[in-house]
Amino acid sequence: MSEEIQRIIPINIEDEMRGAYIDYSMSVIISRALPDVRDGLKPVHRRVLYGMSELGVSYNRAHKKSARIVGEVLGKYHPHGDSSVYDTMVRMAQEWSLRYPLVDGQGNFGSVDGDSPAAMRYTEARLKRIADELLGDLEKNTVDFQPNFDDSLQEPSVLPAKLPNLLINGTTGIAVGMATNMAPHNLTEVVNGILAYLANHDITVDELMEHVTAPDFPTGGIIYGAEGVKQALRTGRGRVVVRAKATIETYGPNQRERIIVTEIPYMVNKATMIQKTAELINDKQIEGISDLRDESDRDGMRIVYEVKSTESAAIVLNHLYKKTQLQSSFGVNNVALVKGRPMTLNLRDLILHFVEHRQDVVVRRTKYDLAEARKRAHILEGLLRALDFLDQVIELIRKSPDADAARAALMEFFVDKPFTRSQLAQRLETTTTEGATPVGLSEIQARAILDMRLQRLTGLEREKLDEEYGELEKAITYFLDVLASQTLQNQIIHDELVDLRDRFGDARRTSIEYDAADLEDEDLIEEAPMVVTISNVGYIKRTALAEYRAQGRGGIGARGVGTAKEEDFNEHLFVASTHAYLLFFTERGRCFWKKVHQISEAGKTAKGQHLKNVLDLGDDKVRAVLPVRNLTSPDYLANTFLVFCTEQGVIKKTTLEAYSRPRTAGIIAININESDRLLDVCLTNGSSDIVMALRSGRAIRFPETNVRPMGRGATGVRGISLNARAEEEDTEEVDVDGNVSVSEEETTSEEAAASRDRVVGMVCVSDAEKETLLVISENGYGKRSEIGEYRTTKRGGKGIKTMQVTEKTGALVAIKNVTEGDDLMIINRSGITIRTAVAGVPVLGRATQGVRVIRLGEGDAISSVAHVAADDKDPEDLTGDIATGSTEEATASVAVTADETTESAAETTATADDATDE
Repeated sequence: MSEEIQRIIPINIEDEMRGAYIDYSMSVIISRALPDVRDGLKPVHRRVLYGMSELGVSYNRAHKKSARIVGEVLGKYHPHGDSSVYDTMVRMAQEWSLRYPLVDGQGNFGSVDGDSPAAMRYTEARLKRIADELLGDLEKNTVDFQPNFDDSLQEPSVLPAKLPNLLINGTTGIAVGMATNMAPHNLTEVVNGILAYLANHDITVDELMEHVTAPDFPTGGIIYGAEGVKQALRTGRGRVVVRAKATIETYGPNQRERIIVTEIPYMVNKATMIQKTAELINDKQIEGISDLRDESDRDGMRIVYEVKSTESAAIVLNHLYKKTQLQSSFGVNNVALVKGRPMTLNLRDLILHFVEHRQDVVVRRTKYDLAEARKRAHILEGLLRALDFLDQVIELIRKSPDADAARAALMEFFVDKPFTRSQLAQRLETTTTEGATPVGLSEIQARAILDMRLQRLTGLEREKLDEEYGELEKAITYFLDVLASQTLQNQIIHDELVDLRDRFGDARRTSIEYDAADLEDEDLIEEAPMVVTISNVGYIKRTALAEYRAQGRGGIGARGVGTAKEEDFNEHLFVASTHAYLLFFTERGRCFWKKVHQISEAGKTAKGQHLKNVLDLGDDKVRAVLPVRNLTSPDYLANTFLVFCTEQGVIKKTTLEAYSRPRTAGIIAININESDRLLDVCLTNGSSDIVMALRSGRAIRFPETNVRPMGRGATGVRGISLNARAEEEDTEEVDVDGNVSVSEEETTSEEAAASRDRVVGMVCVSDAEKETLLVISENGYGKRSEIGEYRTTKRGGKGIKTMQVTEKTGALVAIKNVTEGDDLMIINRSGITIRTAVAGVPVLGRATQGVRVIRLGEGDAISSVAHVAADDKDPEDLTGDIATGSTEEATASVAVTADETTESAAETTATADDATDE
């Protein structure tokens, strides 16, 4: 008794039940209910297809009894009951269950009315042609095999699957604690989506949705509303509303109406639906229907709803959609096994894992083909060598007492006779097998010579050997190229998919009907120009351009932007359409994406919304914002460039296409050095001139072609040199341009500015004849100069004078390229905004100090400048002064009028003197 007690091991029942349940759960999840993301099959589906393949019931063979197939699968691979195997095979043969059936059934395999299939002893089946594309290349070691349930046989753990079966056929299953419900899609659309991914691995889900528009159900129907579809494709979970396809027709002498339904939602039992509809009609829950009958036959589905003469068929149909299964929802839940773990996958994830699987299959298949080609080439080398010494070989074999002696004699005979017909043997890494001699014959080659038939000695057979060997040389070279190049591997996948699309692709069966909820924001928002402002602290808003009115030069302006704090000031101001895209570039070199209409609209005096509530910036700060109209046209993206400029004079050029797919967390736009930060970004066509200006009043002009295109992560190249000594530059100007030197006092001011020098702006000039260069200083002085006055040099130079910087003018703060019809918008640190015509700013010499553009209060300074292009103006917006702000502002405007008139005259005199010096 004591010995029996010692054999009892106490176990906590809670731990035992937990462990047993987890084991059971994992078994159901991995080995029963969820499909593998690579071939889209559950284990039972995979075993049925593999069992049928091993049984030889291919698409070009005769049908076999279903019971024979079930027995094959049951006895070898899936010992879980014959009903599970047969039901699986039946579903793969039903055209209303799978979008692309994999089994060709003969006999009664059920109906859309829910009729049960005949017993398996009565039905027959074979594989469909499309199923061969799932099983192809299994014999070439393309996938791993695993032992079956009793370790007596091997079965594939996954199929090679040229077809994206999980996407085109979908699946459904209930595991423990999770479930999957994946919708079928159109093969042509899916293949087009995969081809787009192969062409661009950074493609987004929204871009893939241009190819894979929505699920495509085998029973047709209408997808009502695309918002659920978009959510399902983007996240892997969503609700797709599907309606029956119904038409209203009139008949009879009284032109009565009836509803004809020819397609019903996916997975709806037609007979059950009709029965429940009849019950609702009898219970008076649906009124207006006088008769209901099913006229479906082998030519198609036809359900007829006779409408009473006093009722409207359209209203009755809406009641049917609402109360019956003529409208149902398909809950998408894309859960599949990825490397043995269940994961929820969106459209891009599903395509990515399929492509990775196909790449692995192509590589393994190529390695297998290469090994087989090498084996055959090795044998052919022996035969060709024997034919080169045919008489000696025959004599040697005749003298040998037995086959072993002949084999040994052959191997010894060819030791000193190298193979000179081709250099293939020298190029291959492993041409011979184990036991072969480097220069003689291997044992395999010797056996092949002894086994060679006499007819191979004819001249024609020798030519065939030569041709076969030449083909093998080409094949081995190709296989080696494929293994060394992922581009070739992707091309193979591309070509195979195109072939499948051409052979099996078809038109969509399920149409898409958009409801009001599916309208894009742009469809509901009027396109209009907006003034977008961003403050130094980071508040952003958009205001209708019409709220700003043109004002004469020299006015004090009206309060245009309220700020969150007194010390805050507005740093960015520009005009863009509500439908335009905004590319935000931060000082650390990251890029974010928004649309103008997604920015909160506010009045001129409102502070707006903080950027951290709009973008995922972290502690970064926006330095440049670029409105871009089009981010979808391939030609436009490839031929349009972004030019970056940093405060330390670094410049970089990259194609716009590289920035057309920013992510929520941003993407790298430019690599910024630790002591530097991004200053500005311009949009160009690749042939502009670039002008960069320094705070000290110097600028450089060079062709954009001097800067080669670089990748997003590049740092860039030197655009302009900083901290240039003023005396040296002035001497250079006298020698080259004929300009006179500046006074000693002004030189000292320039040197002081140069000690803290940095780039303040960059412009990209596309039309030097029509455009002028506008410069503004921090104390409100500005002017325009002809761009032709700036000679074109190489990038990286010290530059020439663009404005006479003095204590009166203050340092340079902005540089813009403008045309005569543009407007100028200037904003200072106190939040005062003025809008004035560019035509009011005179065109002066390059080295002059300019005229007063805006009168500033004591201690105030200009923070940012923007210009409104002529195309963006509202004709009604150019008359009268800007709407006044506070009473104090209006009074101040009157008070400065007399002083302004006097100062303008003095500035005109100074301008004439400056022009003479220049």
